[in-house]
Amino acid sequence: MLHGTDGSVATLCLDLDTSKALKGVVDSDAALLRTLLGDAGVVFVEDFSPSGGRHLYVPLQERLSHSEARELVEALGRVATSLDPSPHQNLTDGCIRVPGSAHKSGGHQTLITPLSQAYDVLRRRNTPATVAALRVVLAPELRRNRIEKDRQAKAAASPRPQLTRMPLPGAGSESPLRRTARTGLYDTARYASASEARMAVLNHLAACGWTLAQVTGELTGQFPGLAALYGSKQGRLLPKEWANAQAFTSSTPGEKQAPAQGRGKDAFINDTSLTQPTGGAIKPSPASIHQLVNDLENVLYAVLDHRIQTHGREGLSLRLLLRGLLGYMRTNNTNLVDVGCRTLAVALGKHHATIARLLPRLAAASDGILIKVMDARHKAADVYLIELPEQYQQLARELTWRKGKIHAIRPVFRALSDPAALVYEAIERGRHSPTTAEIIRTTGLSRSAVDIALANMEALAMIYRVSRAWSVTGSTNLSALAVRLGVMDEYQAHVARNRRERAAWHAYLDRFANSRVPESDLYDAERDEHWVPPDELIQWAA
Repeated sequence: MLHGTDGSVATLCLDLDTSKALKGVVDSDAALLRTLLGDAGVVFVEDFSPSGGRHLYVPLQERLSHSEARELVEALGRVATSLDPSPHQNLTDGCIRVPGSAHKSGGHQTLITPLSQAYDVLRRRNTPATVAALRVVLAPELRRNRIEKDRQAKAAASPRPQLTRMPLPGAGSESPLRRTARTGLYDTARYASASEARMAVLNHLAACGWTLAQVTGELTGQFPGLAALYGSKQGRLLPKEWANAQAFTSSTPGEKQAPAQGRGKDAFINDTSLTQPTGGAIKPSPASIHQLVNDLENVLYAVLDHRIQTHGREGLSLRLLLRGLLGYMRTNNTNLVDVGCRTLAVALGKHHATIARLLPRLAAASDGILIKVMDARHKAADVYLIELPEQYQQLARELTWRKGKIHAIRPVFRALSDPAALVYEAIERGRHSPTTAEIIRTTGLSRSAVDIALANMEALAMIYRVSRAWSVTGSTNLSALAVRLGVMDEYQAHVARNRRERAAWHAYLDRFANSRVPESDLYDAERDEHWVPPDELIQWAA
């Protein structure tokens, strides 16, 4: 039994089970946990079972309460797919098979750690300082679990509304394809062999715009199950099967075409649209767009940020929305913003109704920088023109450009807050490492909001402090941190919801123009669960 009479535990038992994932995933999880525990200075004992599972034992000098031990094991379960946290979740009957025990399938648990080393580990055990270091390493996972538990508690306490329609397939749970890519387990009634299961995952990734390099990189990241399905044949089979997946997805009838850059020849032009020039280049060069964005950033930091602060809480969203529009300009090399509110909502982590409310107010507060030039019609969104007004041209030229790129809300800040995004930007793009007082003056945020943002980001190793000045931690990957915080699941769900709603709206409009609804506008639960490629431009790629 793991728990004493008072519910405390003297050893953390990490059970990597082949019923949770394939043996290849278990082995990769064991290697990952060895590295993670070693980075925290944790000593442990390891064994393996005849079924292919593994156990890692972390002995403690001071016993942990049931809730503390469960919290740590569940956080480690976020890192290792095959880890079964149930022994630490069951207070009365939680148990585990120790080295030397008979296995139900025959054989015994076999000790991997040398006996003398295992004896030394069990005698010395891990100090409270080591456990505290482990909590620091697992800070993103611990934060994610606490947020999810708080959300579940609030949902359970609130009255449940009556369902007006059936829930969507897979809503609120992991899709079968993603589970296959993560664990290697698949539905044998649907896929006859591992080959068919692999191709189903690769077809979906190819349809979502992934590249072979991105897929290969995630085989050791979020898709260890896909790697386990290949085994030792990965190097030979993956390039061939990826080529087949690309050929299949590019030739499948009724596929959804990627959105074209700009409005193209299919754009609806009403009487208020601008006159098209008859000669010369009508599209600005990428270099001129980048220069325009840099000049607009100077105006934003020098004038607009301080002016929009007077709008109160709404001003914070307006400032981030303007940053998102400038980021869209730089990414797509255009000063015409012709994307819908849902696309901007994904980039900012907001509801599309909020974006629809903020856009006209931002146009009014931007002093001529953001101008609406075309109303929405049919499937086309409103079109806004971004330009540098004459009254700001001299100011923009006199100020030096900032380092780095401007962003909307990067996915990791969905788990933090809007003020944290502005605080991080002030540190990242500052002309020097700022102090807390300088960050308050630069961002216009309250002292308490800045202190909370700094404390949260420092706990996640996003920033660090030397003397009184703050700097960005260069070794921290914000995209990887977003995955550890569980933000990407929320992000993927947001994109999938937008695709469902957009398909329903297009199908509704097509009823009045054409009695037949194209297959590409019909919602398919598995096809439309979009997996965003691991790229820094994912806000606009989705």
